[in-house]
Amino acid sequence: MKRIKVTAVIVITITILLGFYIREISLETTNSNNVKSKVEEDILAFSVLGDIHGNVGKLRSSINDLYSINNNMDAMVLNGDNVDEGLQNQYDAVKSTLSKNSKLLPKTIIKNIGNHDYFNYARGKNAPSDVESFIRMYSDFSSEKSVYHDTWIKGYHFISLGSESGNTKELGAVNAYLSEKQLDWLKERLAEKHEKGKPIFVFLHQHLATSIKGWIGVVQRKELKEILSSYPEVILFTSHTHVLLEVDNVKLNQPFTTVHTGAVSYGIMPEGYTIKRLYGESQGLYVEVKGNKTVIKGRDFSKKSWVFTKEIDLSPK
Repeated sequence: MKRIKVTAVIVITITILLGFYIREISLETTNSNNVKSKVEEDILAFSVLGDIHGNVGKLRSSINDLYSINNNMDAMVLNGDNVDEGLQNQYDAVKSTLSKNSKLLPKTIIKNIGNHDYFNYARGKNAPSDVESFIRMYSDFSSEKSVYHDTWIKGYHFISLGSESGNTKELGAVNAYLSEKQLDWLKERLAEKHEKGKPIFVFLHQHLATSIKGWIGVVQRKELKEILSSYPEVILFTSHTHVLLEVDNVKLNQPFTTVHTGAVSYGIMPEGYTIKRLYGESQGLYVEVKGNKTVIKGRDFSKKSWVFTKEIDLSPK
């Protein structure tokens, strides 16, 4: 009888101690997960894809590749030339691809306008009524009321600029036109909740500078550069040229930063005033932000490899 009592006491003691041990392990795991969640919540992660040109096959590949890198991104930015021509069937194809892959995409997708979104090759140069029609089609695709718009994500400001016309006799086929109204709007947006050293992300399809000789990019580039120069926190993402990320990527201290996004549809190698098209190439950007620091990585979607990594530290000196 004594043995039974002793055995019972031992079993009860072991059970109690085991219970405490399991509880401690459980609490440790919970605390570890909570720390992990806080770290993840503290980081802003987004991708930038330029120049899809309606190539839904390469768009699908880039979506899958980015999901394998980070399956919990906060946003994706489509930085213009979403379609090759501003035609409804091309917009429908891109929308369908985004919809079918929605589980692999972040909830926030920012869609900006490019010069090809003003094109209809069969129509020729655009009249004012044509421009309005292309903008309406873009607005339906993007759910934006204007070609320029902004939003806040995890406390960071995302500002999208956009050409208000395209492919007209006066403007030309590819250059961006930014009205005085849009530039005044930009000044207001840049000043909104401005914090010294905190990154401000600005997006425009056309470039301010490029390695391709003779390409203008933005008609009001002088005025735009002057506005952005008041904010060294600005990181301006541009697309349009298709130049490989191996050639053009990040330019610092202008005093703001410019970043070339590469192109999803095909790449370009500049050769002076001429260009060499590389249809096998497909590139874009993956970005992580924590506080004043932004890490930008160039991604080759075809090879599933990194092209470059650049950290931008805007911490006040």
